[in-house]
Amino acid sequence: MQPDEKPALIIIDMVKDNFDDSRNLPITPLARKIIPPLNQLSAFFRRWGWPVVFSTDAFRDDDFIFQGRMHPHSLAGTSGAEVVDELIRQNTDLWLPKPKFSAFFQTELEVWLRERNVTLCAIGGISTHFCVLTTVLDAICHNFKAVLLEDCSTASTLEIHERTVNTYRRNPLYPLLRVATSSELVEELDGMTNVD
Repeated sequence: MQPDEKPALIIIDMVKDNFDDSRNLPITPLARKIIPPLNQLSAFFRRWGWPVVFSTDAFRDDDFIFQGRMHPHSLAGTSGAEVVDELIRQNTDLWLPKPKFSAFFQTELEVWLRERNVTLCAIGGISTHFCVLTTVLDAICHNFKAVLLEDCSTASTLEIHERTVNTYRRNPLYPLLRVATSSELVEELDGMTNVD
């Protein structure tokens, strides 16, 4: 990692609708397990003054994507589209509702990151193979380095999560696009901040 690297943490779709036990979603118990590492990593980022972004689905009830198997959820303006209470948020964090899967799609995220001189996006949340992955790939498409956070992301099954992560563990864009655990990233960033 370069000494002049400036990272941002982007947390995807950790919204109340995805944690509503009455919905009986397979991802809910798995998503609960990534809250502690996300809270630890966001605290580390804030300690260094690096940006933390919570990007969340904010769909319309007549959204095109609900014409398939997906049922309406995370509707814009509802409490179900708000960040889950168990995640620690600060006033300095950005809450960025998004109309589709990627945090970059039809949002001001790229501009917001450029204004803060961000060069690397560390991305976690749910679901690994949809909104997390599209955000990772869009970060690369917008000329940001991207880290897919292995222990801070999950999918509806661990098998889907692991297959997705393993697909990108070795890729032709490395090291611009890579997979890392939150502890590996912290170790690298700590090393970067201790460069004289």
